[in-house]
Amino acid sequence: MGVPALLIGFPHPSSPSHAERARLLGNQWPVFWRVGNVFFRPISTFGILGYGYAAWACSRATSSTQGLGSTSGNAWKFYAISALCHLITVVHSAVNMQPINAKIEGLRRAGVEGGKNGGTDLALAEYYARKWARLNLVRLVMPALAGTVALWTTLKAGRIGGVSFL
Repeated sequence: MGVPALLIGFPHPSSPSHAERARLLGNQWPVFWRVGNVFFRPISTFGILGYGYAAWACSRATSSTQGLGSTSGNAWKFYAISALCHLITVVHSAVNMQPINAKIEGLRRAGVEGGKNGGTDLALAEYYARKWARLNLVRLVMPALAGTVALWTTLKAGRIGGVSFL
């Protein structure tokens, strides 16, 4: 991610170059926000829909083949867990990340010393960027966990498109 690169050598709030670097962070932030909105939001939305459908389809198939030796009896639960992981990502992004995005973007507004004029206190620039990077781990781990669980479930069930793998 680019956020750690933006934090390399970030000056102390008492440094004369701190305000300039904080505003630079605020000016660069809309690009990160745009990428996150345009790229990652649809991924999680498709994840919720795709894994949700897979859970529903597996539950229907399981109920219609009960007692016939189905190997995917509980597969729907794991697909539901994968969908839930993506839902957690979306809710976390809206509730926890969006306020931090607004504060970091507020760094670029002129005359924001001390947080005046609707801006963000420049002294907190590094704090907000590091907090964003730390909270972003949830958005990295949850989709990876969802994909791992779904892949494991698919391989364990033994079928992808009618082709047996196990």
